[in-house]
Amino acid sequence: MQSLRSALYFLIFYPATVLYCIAGIAVAPFGTGPLRRVVHGWSNFHHWLIQDLLGIRWQIEGQMPSGPVLVAIKHQAMVETIEALRLANTPAVVLKQFYMRVPLLGPVMRRYGVIPVDRQAGASALREMMALGKAARDAGRPIVIFPEGTRVPVGLMPELRPGFAGLYRALGMPVVPVALDSGRLWTKGLLKRRGVIHVRIGETIPPGLKRDELERRVHAALNQLELAAQPGSELLRG
Repeated sequence: MQSLRSALYFLIFYPATVLYCIAGIAVAPFGTGPLRRVVHGWSNFHHWLIQDLLGIRWQIEGQMPSGPVLVAIKHQAMVETIEALRLANTPAVVLKQFYMRVPLLGPVMRRYGVIPVDRQAGASALREMMALGKAARDAGRPIVIFPEGTRVPVGLMPELRPGFAGLYRALGMPVVPVALDSGRLWTKGLLKRRGVIHVRIGETIPPGLKRDELERRVHAALNQLELAAQPGSELLRG
């Protein structure tokens, strides 16, 4: 039954995404407000779909502060990249340049105000990322970043990518680390398991820390749930 539900998820979500993208392009000439309502409607639709169709619930511990903060999220699956639009208030999401080239989706995300990064482009890409980050900060928007740089299998705790510390230093923003365990349910294959994704919003880390101290604290906070699931620790259950 869960295999059928998973197949239905793909058959519903991706065509619906095309329709939301068309709607976003249609309302874009009327300003960022209507466009952002479409994008947030898309994320809310996705939340409803995985909850009511796939049987995946979110259990969130802690509270996201308001205002411009750098939200650093553990990255185990695609699902949190969409859920981040609900977790923070109109966030500017740092993501791979690749997504900007996806038909329909790329133009909508660019107008929404994401921060694309091309790791192959070197210094020019870093300057663009910093400029867009400062614009988002000055507009009072939170910035969402996945400091591990790519999806990480359950149980692994890699070091953070250097671009994260650079963005932190350049923007002078506090960091809110977010741990989660989405990879237990949202695997790379077709099948998505029922259950609870645990999310733990950590204590805000102030700006101005040295790189080693920043990365130590963020790394520890991102991997709280990984450490809790190791032998000898009590595994969180939904």
